[in-house]
Amino acid sequence: EDINSGQTQTFTAMLGLSIKEVSAALRDGRMSATQLCRTCLDRIQETRCLNAYITVTEDLAMRQALEADGRLSMGKPLGPLDGIPFSVKDNFCTKSIETTCGSRMLRGYRPPFHATVVQKLLDQGAVLLGKTNLDEFAMGAGSTDSVFGPVRNPWSYATPYCTYHSEGKDPESDWVITGGSSGGSAASVASLSSFLSLGSDTGGSTRNPGSLCGVVALKPTYGLLSRHGLIPLVNSMDVPGILTRNVQDAATVLGVLQGQDEKDSTTVSVPDSPASLPEDLDIRDVCVGIPKEYHAPGLSADTLAQWDRVAGMFEQAGARVMEVSLPHTQHSIVCYHVLCCSEVASNMARFDGLQYGHRSEVDSSTEALYATTRHEGFNDVVRRRVLSGNYFLLKQSHERYFVKAQQVRRLIAEDFWRVFRAGVDVLLTPTTLGDAARYADFIQEDNRTRSAQEDVFTQPVNMAGLPAVTVPTALSSRGLPIGLQLIGQTLQDRKLLTVAQWMEQRLDFPIICFHDDTQGQDGQTGSRERMQFRIIKDNTKSHAVIK
Repeated sequence: EDINSGQTQTFTAMLGLSIKEVSAALRDGRMSATQLCRTCLDRIQETRCLNAYITVTEDLAMRQALEADGRLSMGKPLGPLDGIPFSVKDNFCTKSIETTCGSRMLRGYRPPFHATVVQKLLDQGAVLLGKTNLDEFAMGAGSTDSVFGPVRNPWSYATPYCTYHSEGKDPESDWVITGGSSGGSAASVASLSSFLSLGSDTGGSTRNPGSLCGVVALKPTYGLLSRHGLIPLVNSMDVPGILTRNVQDAATVLGVLQGQDEKDSTTVSVPDSPASLPEDLDIRDVCVGIPKEYHAPGLSADTLAQWDRVAGMFEQAGARVMEVSLPHTQHSIVCYHVLCCSEVASNMARFDGLQYGHRSEVDSSTEALYATTRHEGFNDVVRRRVLSGNYFLLKQSHERYFVKAQQVRRLIAEDFWRVFRAGVDVLLTPTTLGDAARYADFIQEDNRTRSAQEDVFTQPVNMAGLPAVTVPTALSSRGLPIGLQLIGQTLQDRKLLTVAQWMEQRLDFPIICFHDDTQGQDGQTGSRERMQFRIIKDNTKSHAVIK
């Protein structure tokens, strides 16, 4: 029994390691893929109060892990992700696995195919744990508007945040949001139930929760990853996003997923490059731009302090740091709203109750069937965006709103191009205005207002098609993660990640890692009341212990 207990603790400790480290352990036989998969599935169960997952594919995951063990035992792994557990945002199609987009409209829908990015991970031997929660149809900035309920940020139960509260407050009423719309994916990585997760990023939906949950979140260049099988929100801005615990892991996953796809005409071919990022970056060759327009109203003192600190860190190391101007940033939120709603109206038209998904019982006429199906299937957020989009696309409104927004979008993209042509390699900006809001405070504002506030630093990148990555930087005065964003040039994702890795190595952000589990009286671990983490510092990294 003691031996088994010791093995369980060892396997649990593995959850806090990088993909590279775990892959080496699997290949060396120090752990089997089935043991690792079982430990991740147990972690999902222990942290179920986070509501990070909509569907857990336990049987499928164990079968895939068993197959990985067979390959690993013969010394024939399919790639660097063979046997590595991962999760997928529930707006990516997964063959014969329910795909809901967090909406009543698609409950029960089981696609007949895998999204290309999901298929690529499976072809590498990665193990699918399940589908993660999100704002309905990815419309939101908090992961609070899912038909399956809101997602909780794992850092809500970390000692730094709990200590911040005065005695007498109930942590159950003071939990904080994950950000959105890929909140379930970010929570799955931050709580150590998966080693990587796929999100989608239309206006910051991967980077926003990455920042608030303290994980690395990469939004690749538009066209670098296939959108085939990603249920669309805004076709011209949607990009599959990657969430991991460190920058090198994100680079590894990017290397697997990137490339041209005949099923997606917007994809581009890229030259082969090494999976590992270079360790010998001479930061003196790098020019870092600081956009003056990103000193936005509402920027928290903690975030501003970290922005200044990291900019100073680059400068002290010899990088050239200069203030730059992106003058059309002030118009980006309004521009994004018009274009987003317009494409949403077009994309949501397919959900009519006839082909798949929810179908109303009211069928007195075709018009009545359409209307009641969409009223019952969509929440208020989706319906409002559809109505707004249809208004912007009316004949009398098209020129005034949609065409004008496209023209402004071009000006926003030209702002970035002008700065990069002037010699800037990367831009350093905040990702969010502050750390994660309390759920009770967040829901006081309507979805439109919340999204406009939270997307201010992230959505211009999507309109320009540029790569961007959020890197966890520090804990705020409330004990919650703060992330900063690096923006790179088109198709220079690898260079962007190299700079991000240099930054990450000097920040030593404390991640949540489980080293030890304690059993309750009922023999179960990780109940909601006891799910608190304690940050432990050592000379190499920071860990957290469930207690």
